[in-house]
Amino acid sequence: MKVSIIGGGGRVGSDAAYALQLGGIVNHIALMDVNADLAKGEALDLRHGASLTANQVFSGGGYEVCENSDCVVITAGLRRKPDESRLDLINRNVGLFSGILDELKNVKLASGATILVVSNPVDILTNLTVEAGIVPQSHVLGLGTVLDTARFRSLIADHFGVGAMDVKALILGEHGDSMVPIWSSATVNGISIQSIPGWNDSSADTLFDTTKKSGAMVISQKGGAGRAVGIAIKEVVEGIALDDGRLLPVSSHQTGTLGIKDISLSLPTVVGRHGVVSVWEPAVNETEREGLHKSAESLKATYAQVKTMTPA
Repeated sequence: MKVSIIGGGGRVGSDAAYALQLGGIVNHIALMDVNADLAKGEALDLRHGASLTANQVFSGGGYEVCENSDCVVITAGLRRKPDESRLDLINRNVGLFSGILDELKNVKLASGATILVVSNPVDILTNLTVEAGIVPQSHVLGLGTVLDTARFRSLIADHFGVGAMDVKALILGEHGDSMVPIWSSATVNGISIQSIPGWNDSSADTLFDTTKKSGAMVISQKGGAGRAVGIAIKEVVEGIALDDGRLLPVSSHQTGTLGIKDISLSLPTVVGRHGVVSVWEPAVNETEREGLHKSAESLKATYAQVKTMTPA
């Protein structure tokens, strides 16, 4: 499977490429960047380590390297400022992203190709990608709350002093300010988190608040996130490549699950070779359901503003 990363010379794109190299599942990683030499240099650096990882092909350059891709990952975008919400990025990123979509319309992708949107605000840009019609609607995914969920699980594990891989908990809805923690189904190795000593409403609020602020904290301390988001991208891309029925909280265009439709946001989604296989309706309590509907309405309001800014 050939995976192309648009913005492959940047922090997120290059970290995603490195994670995919270490994963050894995809056989061709192509890096595209407006700075073609930077993309070529990143590809060369990866190639130098190939004999110690997996038999993979690496290439770098402009949009031509995206030809015949099975999956296109879009990471290009302007960085979020520490005090800026992801939705505030809309005014700065929509024009750039629309230009990327226009370029992709001129690229011949492999039959059945998928597009994975990582650039922020990811839910809005995922919806724009669906409407661009480059690939079928179900072939468009956004990274959504995969990263938020990973952060959430890690923070819960630290709080209880357990292994992070034993924690099963979800963040759903928007990748941003209106994200919703699904505490009602959260477990540690099958044990309800609400029955574990040390869990209470105050600790829950603190854990979720820290999760929401995690991205801004990383930005303020090191200039931008890369490592964890690269691993999150790897998780989705390998789910597509392996077609192994992986259930992930990716963003996709909703068509009625939980009564939510006509916007892209994250719900539990079975990911396969051609994108969305199915969206599962999670068991949520009334507070969580209400939060998800508010998240959808917030995104719809923002998307309506975007449409007034985007040329027809």
